Amino acid sequence: MNYNDTNYTKNIIRALQAVRKGEMIFIFDSEGREGETDFTIPAGAVTPNDVKWMRRDGGGLICVALDTDTSGQFGLPFISDVLRDASNSNSSLKTTVEKGGDLAYDTRSSFSLWVNHRDTRTGIPDNDRALTINKLAEVVDRTLAGENVIFGSEFRTPGHVALLRAAKGLVNERLGQTELSIAIARMAGITPAMVVCEMLDEDSGMALSKADAKAYATDRALVFLEGSEIVDAYNKWARTKE
Repeated sequence: MNYNDTNYTKNIIRALQAVRKGEMIFIFDSEGREGETDFTIPAGAVTPNDVKWMRRDGGGLICVALDTDTSGQFGLPFISDVLRDASNSNSSLKTTVEKGGDLAYDTRSSFSLWVNHRDTRTGIPDNDRALTINKLAEVVDRTLAGENVIFGSEFRTPGHVALLRAAKGLVNERLGQTELSIAIARMAGITPAMVVCEMLDEDSGMALSKADAKAYATDRALVFLEGSEIVDAYNKWARTKE
């Protein structure tokens, strides 16, 4: 992508430049969906200090979004499918596992497995989670380079880093933080493995308001993106690939 192309907003250009340098950006999905802003950063760039930053100032789940192709090559399932299969032998799951109509914001969630890298001990400290996250980006790169990576040789489940599996059509199929962050990665030409973590209000415990999240980003001279900006830019980008 040409960062000087006038078809793209300055905000999108700044965001793509930032993630290419491994910097944090902020993505708000939409008022009509979750209405949440997520810390967003390339998985390969994450440090223990970034994990601390997200858990202290974000407060939501620290997850890694993966693109659909490498998720498929790793054999990563949607956890709802795993639990649905398990419900055949565990009747309590039949009424528990997610089904259509359960979610107020979407038709399904993107959760896959929760993992730790095999070199971690408990998997929960900042350095352990950073290692797991970095290794996820590494195996995605190795897979994209043509290597046949055996996912279980690197990771074990259950663990402390939630994996999110992006929809094949990305923002043209689903408008979650999973798809928005992977769309940014694709446009930027970086590894399609992105960390996302929701920002919660310290007082109410609810999602931080868009205004407060935007002010937080502005105060730190970091990029704040609306989901609609990403959708528009991604569709323009995708047309250049046809």
